[in-house]
Amino acid sequence: MKHPSYSSVKEISLMLLIVCPVILLWECCVHLFSLPVYLLPAPSKVIVTLVDNPLFFAEASAVTLGEALSGLILGLLTGVLAATLLGLWPRLERGVMTLAILVKSTPLVAVAPLLTIWLGFGVLPKVIITALLTFFPVLVNVLSGFQSAEPSLLDTFRSWCASRWELFWYVRAPSSLPHLFAALKVTAPLALIGAVVAEWTGASSGLGRTMWLAYSNLNLPFLFAAVFVLAAMGAKSLSHLAVSTS
Repeated sequence: MKHPSYSSVKEISLMLLIVCPVILLWECCVHLFSLPVYLLPAPSKVIVTLVDNPLFFAEASAVTLGEALSGLILGLLTGVLAATLLGLWPRLERGVMTLAILVKSTPLVAVAPLLTIWLGFGVLPKVIITALLTFFPVLVNVLSGFQSAEPSLLDTFRSWCASRWELFWYVRAPSSLPHLFAALKVTAPLALIGAVVAEWTGASSGLGRTMWLAYSNLNLPFLFAAVFVLAAMGAKSLSHLAVSTS
């Protein structure tokens, strides 16, 4: 068996072999075509921006990450609770899933400004938007896990006169765990996206506000620096989830 650290080093090396040539090509194209910084900054310019403003981007990242984690936890708990109710009482599935699909199909870009107007520029609207974005994948995956329980195992427990709760706790709940981790792999990056989108509609801090201000002032080095930080945060969260589920 290969050591986990060996696999991580191998994955990082492979990622660098793919990313580094792209960044180098980007740098060369900017200098070759003399592209102005307000259209496309060179990667070196973006890195200099990050190095010159470490505290600023660290504070903005902490705000956005806190909002994303809070929304992810809220969406996770709500999704698992809703899936549990549907697992115990399947007759509720049609009504609850109709409402969940309605929430999923509603553009959050349209909902975010309303929440900002109603709840202000604080953290709460960002947490709610992130929770709404992560709720549906958790609900669908966990419910699918409950329904994928082994029929023969269910029949065995029923032959022992197991109650509905015992069937759920000892058979359906364990079968849903792989589906729950699969949902987390999807919702972790979505949580960051939800927090950033919510910050674009109105915030006093965070990476989303940094991007919006940079976009308004055509300060593309700051905009790309925030994008780089978000990409690194998303990749880090995915790598941690991949390690925890392997």
